[in-house]
Amino acid sequence: MFRKLIGRRGVVAGLVSAVLLAGCEGGIGPVAGIGVNTDRPVTVALLVPGGSGDEGRDVLATSLENAARLAIADLQGVQIDLRVYQTAGDAGRAASVAQQALGDGAKIILGPLFADSARAVGQAVAASGVNVLSFSNNPSAASRNVFLLGPMFDNTATRLMDFAASQGKGRVMLVAEQNQAGDVATSAVQRAASRSSAELVALESYPFSQQGVVQALPNIASKARSSNAQTLMFTAGSEGALPLLAELLPQNGLSPQSFQYAGLTRWDIPASTMSLLGLQGGWFALPDPGLTRQFDARYMGSYGEAPHPVASLGYDAVAAVGALLRAGGSDALTAQRITQGSGFAGVTGVFRFRPDGTNERGLAIAEIRDGQSVVISPAPRSFGGGGF
Repeated sequence: MFRKLIGRRGVVAGLVSAVLLAGCEGGIGPVAGIGVNTDRPVTVALLVPGGSGDEGRDVLATSLENAARLAIADLQGVQIDLRVYQTAGDAGRAASVAQQALGDGAKIILGPLFADSARAVGQAVAASGVNVLSFSNNPSAASRNVFLLGPMFDNTATRLMDFAASQGKGRVMLVAEQNQAGDVATSAVQRAASRSSAELVALESYPFSQQGVVQALPNIASKARSSNAQTLMFTAGSEGALPLLAELLPQNGLSPQSFQYAGLTRWDIPASTMSLLGLQGGWFALPDPGLTRQFDARYMGSYGEAPHPVASLGYDAVAAVGALLRAGGSDALTAQRITQGSGFAGVTGVFRFRPDGTNERGLAIAEIRDGQSVVISPAPRSFGGGGF
């Protein structure tokens, strides 16, 4: 089962499980931005990964564009001239169409999705002062003019660590896979622990294979007991080692009755994950489910099909630009305004951009009960609330 699962490819697993979209390191520190006239239609470029002939990427492209157009329909008192460009998921082509977008008068760029493309676009337009709101969730893609919209491990780790501490289960052991996503997730949990009342008391990793998990089980069990851990936190998603861990850990004396299980990935996608016996009572973080259902219903009503999980990022990007333009001023799309502390009301909850290009999002905590996701700590509706 595990070999089959880890062999899967595609962006669905990448984003909904918070697995990183590949990319390279970028610098940080905001640039000024370009002046705009908010009394006239503002040209906004949307870079989507279509045009390669790959069906999965075409679905992504369509879903992002559809959601962006829904957001435009919801804007009041703001005029946006949306121009859509296909990148084919290729960094070189993304940089090229970004330059084309500048020639077409774009004042801000929404997308691209993949981190290597985001980095290429950021570099291509940096001298122009145009900022980029990328759909990537890879923190290495953030740069002086690239701000990320994708869900990030830091948000989830901080939310889960704080909640575990509030429930008297703040002695956390992290169980991580040995790959890029596991490494970045581990760093996120370590940062979260440094600013949380929860404590990271142990860390154990395993090779990213079925055999690797099986061989690591004795060490995981031993370290969990010797560290007096209360919560076992997993970086793995349902497309990787999570089902195997949920099955084998209880057999090795680490039952969910003795340890609180928690995950850095979405345990409700796919829904079948919630039927795993070992995950009953487990915690995971997710965007506001009520708002998510509203968006899904709105998208379904408009387009006759369910949105791709990344579609909400297309809506959020336009919503943020609309809010900035509505506030007015020639500096509406500068980095200083993009990183405003109050943030933005997204289609699945509040979010804001940090000066380093990463983001914070309001997240709920859910518990799996009888195969269903039950919210036990609601997502904050503003940045004055809990969860941050």
